[in-house]
Amino acid sequence: MTKNDILQLDITGMTLQGTGIARADGLAVFVPGTCPGDSVEAVVTKVKENCAYAKCRALLRPSPERIDPGCPVFPRCGGCAFRHLSYEAELAHKQRELSETLRRVGKLAPPMRPIVPSEKQDRYRNKALLPVRMEEGRVHAGFFARHSHRMVHCGDCLLQPEVFGDIARAVCAWAEENGCGVYDDATGKGLLRHIYLRQTQNGARIMACLVINGQNIPRADRLISALRAQSTAIKGIALNHNSAATNVALGRQTSVIWGTERITEILCGMRFSLSPLSFFQVNPAQAERLYTIAGEYAALTGTERVLDLYCGTGTIGLTMAVQARELVGVETVPQAVEDAERNAAENGIANARFLRMDAAEAAARLASEGWRPDVIVVDPPRKGCDEALLRTMARMKPGRIVYISCDPATLARDLALLEGLGYTVRELRPVDMFPRAGHVEAICWLSKQE
Repeated sequence: MTKNDILQLDITGMTLQGTGIARADGLAVFVPGTCPGDSVEAVVTKVKENCAYAKCRALLRPSPERIDPGCPVFPRCGGCAFRHLSYEAELAHKQRELSETLRRVGKLAPPMRPIVPSEKQDRYRNKALLPVRMEEGRVHAGFFARHSHRMVHCGDCLLQPEVFGDIARAVCAWAEENGCGVYDDATGKGLLRHIYLRQTQNGARIMACLVINGQNIPRADRLISALRAQSTAIKGIALNHNSAATNVALGRQTSVIWGTERITEILCGMRFSLSPLSFFQVNPAQAERLYTIAGEYAALTGTERVLDLYCGTGTIGLTMAVQARELVGVETVPQAVEDAERNAAENGIANARFLRMDAAEAAARLASEGWRPDVIVVDPPRKGCDEALLRTMARMKPGRIVYISCDPATLARDLALLEGLGYTVRELRPVDMFPRAGHVEAICWLSKQE
């Protein structure tokens, strides 16, 4: 097999990023935009020692699982991985991928319940971060194509509220009409970098935020008027200041130019106050299902001490605090800790405290003080937990560990280590937090081996 060869391929597998997999000449051949059951004609674009890549040139026979994506920019924008697949097939694939990764990476086959589907496959996201670019004299907001800084224009992303597209267009029109320059990555010059939008689950409140390379914008009064005319749900308009030459989208400082600096979301019957910098689940309806399962796995009776590691703004731990003796949350981000403390106060939760420090450092400090949790809840970033943290958790000897993961490979690695440290995975359940996207969340219940 060589580059530019034309092959007829039967797609038999799929990656979690939505790329079809076939076999030819003893190699796995990855073909984006295809799905299991497709028969395609493809042109080879790259050949490596153990695999090859190809581009679909013609769909000879479509898979029975294939559907109309319904999106004019799929798959160019890279945001969706499974829009060409029926939702039932997507759920089955995500569950199968999680199971196979646990077996392959961790040598594990724990009891697994069926994946929790999302009631909404479209319009479920409550947040958008849209890069802004100047192209052919016009200001555009859209998305970057996967693994690139090439803008893909998208007037209405089907994963986001329709009003987000209207607001983005209003911002771009204001920028053109009022001389608001657009940031250029190559030169580090220009003002407007991103449009950042956040909406409550019921759609009643929206926070609009412009990420800028500076401190002020021209004709802020016109922007305020344009956005307020666009949607009465907009309750606050802010500027996030980011002058760093970095791929990190948001800066640390935000200033409000109109309205409120926060909006309030209701989750699991509790109120959470959100600023532009607050972390919050992007699919709140599905987050409620996730937190409900976490509560079931924690099995609290009112007498337990709960340690919530990587607690963020405290959402998971605070939903458990009312059934616990004491909650200690741990987070490194100062803004998140402030939000967690505010959320505890707003919900009248007096048995919670939060530590601003690294998870491993906090766990070690609590252990040295003799504070022993009965339940540990851990929701780490995609890279999973450091081995030192897992060993410290095991030394604290909680009766239960509830592990929430957004990456199957690091989950498998960490669960295997925890099993070696005396814990058994009693049950695991995948949750589809991001329909149509190439991610799967999983929540696990581990108990100490007798």
